[in-house]
Amino acid sequence: MKAKNKILDTAALAAFLKNARADGKKIVFTNGCFDILHAGHVSILEFAKNLGDVLVLGINSDASIRRIKGPARPINSQADRGLVAASLEAVDAVVFFGGDTPLELIKSVRPDILVKGADYKAGEVVGRDYAGKVVLFKLLKGRSTTNIIKKSNCSC
Repeated sequence: MKAKNKILDTAALAAFLKNARADGKKIVFTNGCFDILHAGHVSILEFAKNLGDVLVLGINSDASIRRIKGPARPINSQADRGLVAASLEAVDAVVFFGGDTPLELIKSVRPDILVKGADYKAGEVVGRDYAGKVVLFKLLKGRSTTNIIKKSNCSC
C-alpha cells in the first residue's frame, strides 16, 4: 500500500478500525510528534506492531507541536512527518490530532494495546482508561529529536 493511503482522517480511521475488528484483529496505538525520524522512533513502532495486528500511529499536528515544544518546532511539516511515518512497514494507519494530548483520539480508537515510552509510568499514560492494556517501551538511550537538534547546532 502506498504511504499516502495510510494517512487517514477520523472518518476513514473509524471505517478502517471497524473492518479490522470485524476480521478479529488486535489494534495497537501509539503516538508522538515524529518530527525528525530516528532509530528510537523505528524501534518503538516495530515493538508496538509486534504486540498486535494493526498499528495506528497518532501524530501531533503542527499547531500542537508549536504549543508543546515552542515556535521553532516542528522542523518538518505535518504532511511530511505523516508521509515518512506512513512509509514504514510497521505502521498501518496514521492520523493527526490537534490537542496537546491524544486523549480524544484514543477514546475513538479504543485500542487493545496502548504503547508509550518507559519515560512514562503506566498509571500516567494519557488514554489508559480507553485501552485494553498499556505497554511501556524501554527507550533507546540518547535517541531523541531534541538531541538531534542540539547536536546539529541548530538554533531551533
